Amino acid sequence: MRLLVVDDSSTMRRIIRNSLKTLGFEDIVEAENGENALSRLQAEQVDFVITDWNMPVMSGIELVTAMRGNPTLKATPVLMVTTVAEKDEILKAMQAGVTNYVVKPFDAATLKKKIDQILAA
Repeated sequence: MRLLVVDDSSTMRRIIRNSLKTLGFEDIVEAENGENALSRLQAEQVDFVITDWNMPVMSGIELVTAMRGNPTLKATPVLMVTTVAEKDEILKAMQAGVTNYVVKPFDAATLKKKIDQILAA
């Protein structure tokens, strides 16, 4: 399974990548914002997206909205990983089409739990 990690912070992308590798995921690609992620999604096969919310150029919510409006991307699972923790904001993300949600900081066990929940659905 190929995963796309989207975050404007290279440090956060590395943390998520390392957590994913610990969990046994090896096929991981990266993008630094939603616009670059959307380009990658349209150019190559990606099975699962892990994205930040707050990014320049195109936010995670804008990325999810674009994916859900695209027939070839609309079913791709999206895990939002962000510092945004307010209930209203989480609801907004879910309404936009986010499959599941993790609030930073998180650990590999939490990441695994959320990924497993999404894959089991």
